[in-house]
Amino acid sequence: MRNLRVFAVGGYLSYRALFGWFNPLMYVLTLLVPTVTQLFFFIYLGRAAGVADDSFYLVGNALVAAAAPALFGMSQTISDERYTQTLALLVVSPANRIALFLGRAVPVMANGVFVSVWVFVVGALVFQISVPAASVAPLVLVIGVTAASCVGLGLLNASLGLRWRETAVLSNTLLWVLLVFAGVNIPLDRLPGWMSTVAQFLPVTHGAKAARELVAGSSFADVSGLVAAEALVGAVYVTLGLFTIRLFEHEARKGAALEVA
Repeated sequence: MRNLRVFAVGGYLSYRALFGWFNPLMYVLTLLVPTVTQLFFFIYLGRAAGVADDSFYLVGNALVAAAAPALFGMSQTISDERYTQTLALLVVSPANRIALFLGRAVPVMANGVFVSVWVFVVGALVFQISVPAASVAPLVLVIGVTAASCVGLGLLNASLGLRWRETAVLSNTLLWVLLVFAGVNIPLDRLPGWMSTVAQFLPVTHGAKAARELVAGSSFADVSGLVAAEALVGAVYVTLGLFTIRLFEHEARKGAALEVA
């Protein structure tokens, strides 16, 4: 019961504490507007380059939109705790570490799903891209799995906050890697072979491919393998993230470096 409370209540309070403002306008300006302008940029760039149709860029950018809340939200669970000087208290607490950090991951994942759906809806309306009615529910599921996978990478990113004070640069770098490598705006068959290979081990890659096939009219059974691959990638990153958090926490406690990393 205590672990459940740490997971649910602790995660909610921690995520709420990430925001030092309560004006919804800031949320719109930092998450909703940039993801839509990014979509517009790549759609018009893709039209000029003649690489792919509008739906290719809509799906890719809608799925990768879940990554920004995941990467920055999870990294801030460490950096903001340090900034408010509560990181040491968090680390010395007897709370279960899995419940502690997975509880912080759930609101981040929900935010990622919301932002991704937002981009999908706006893009579909503006560019008149239709989605088969039978594909809507499977598409939401794919978005959820992709958001969870991105949170796994965000958790690994957060663990590095125990070693380095500045995590925003790394978050931006990882987001750039997803934009370039994960087949979001460039078809994988047009990338060099080594980049396509790297893409198979990144979040978003399999989710974006599954979502594109669903938009094209495929059934969920046709893309279930891709969804499973996306979930597996996310599970690996979650495991690595929890392991490195525990490892770096132990080293930081031993070296009394929590507040000076």
